[in-house]
Amino acid sequence: MAGKVYLVGAGPGDPDLLTVKGLRCLQEADVVLYDRLINPELLKLAKKDAQLIYCGKLPHYHTMKQETINHFLVKYAKKGLNVVRLKGGDPFVFGRGGEEAEACANADVHFEVVPGITSGIAASAYAGIPVTHRTLSKSFAFITGHQLGDEEASHQWEHLAKAVDTICVYMGVSHLPSIVSKLVQNGKSEETPIALVHWGTYRDQQKVVGTLSNIVELVKESGIANPSMIVIGEVVSLHDKLHWFEEEIASQIPVVR
Repeated sequence: MAGKVYLVGAGPGDPDLLTVKGLRCLQEADVVLYDRLINPELLKLAKKDAQLIYCGKLPHYHTMKQETINHFLVKYAKKGLNVVRLKGGDPFVFGRGGEEAEACANADVHFEVVPGITSGIAASAYAGIPVTHRTLSKSFAFITGHQLGDEEASHQWEHLAKAVDTICVYMGVSHLPSIVSKLVQNGKSEETPIALVHWGTYRDQQKVVGTLSNIVELVKESGIANPSMIVIGEVVSLHDKLHWFEEEIASQIPVVR
């Protein structure tokens, strides 16, 4: 019998944010290919005889090339095995899930996408920041910090600065000075609130809040690095009133590295 590939979004870190369907896929998988930022607690949910394959990537260093990952997905599925590609957040939000789905389709391998909760929503929520709000934000955008080197995307900053209320930036900490500069140059007020949420949804989550005028210095003083979500917009001003996680939930979720 032909196997099947399940592209499963594991969520941002808190293991309780894995979907019911994602859990079922993980429990039935013969092979699990997992990423660096996956909470290790989730791997304990796999079958005892499941083969676990680490596919983690570090900035500027790839443990396993994307082409190799695609090859393994196809290879094991064609052996008749159920394969789970366990990915942080959501497979189709800056997770290369589209490329992996294409690889399966090109090889005539059956696949299914199991959406997960993406960090842009979850880390923001755990920091007390709603990405939309009836009076403060009627629109939001998810972007990647990596696009700063993309000339074709350079024109997007004007639209982001002027037409979007809340901006969530993935993988952008090392580019923070450039992100701030691009937004201000294109019309965003220097007094616009901005937050960085480090290890969002984990017990030792950290949050740095400021404005576009001072956030670079505040982040430098805090020492915060990746993985962090950057949230920009007036909704950030609600973080003090809505910071439920720090008070009520933090002690219940284990620190995992």
